[in-house]
Amino acid sequence: MKEHDESYYAFKEIKENPIIIDFSSCRPEEIHTMLKEKFGFPEYYGENWDAFDDCMLGRFWNKGEYKVEIYGYYSLDKEVQEYCKPMLKILDEVHEESPNLTFDVIS
Repeated sequence: MKEHDESYYAFKEIKENPIIIDFSSCRPEEIHTMLKEKFGFPEYYGENWDAFDDCMLGRFWNKGEYKVEIYGYYSLDKEVQEYCKPMLKILDEVHEESPNLTFDVIS
């Protein structure tokens, strides 16, 4: 089994606020890569909605005010929109637990 240093498990700094999630130029297979980068997830991020939920849990608890702006969601193919629905549910749940994180689906 390969051993990893601490950086493999560490969350990275969030580089923008608001956090812009732009689906307009994102291919479906790039969705989780984009989310990993934007939210500063650790290297071990599993690139699925369970992993997204796990990483978001506690990520914003008492960590300052953050806003997420989502663009291009409504222009996604219907199947991809359906695939991304858990993301919106998870963001809503995170907001309920950590009101310092807000999000808007802009387009």
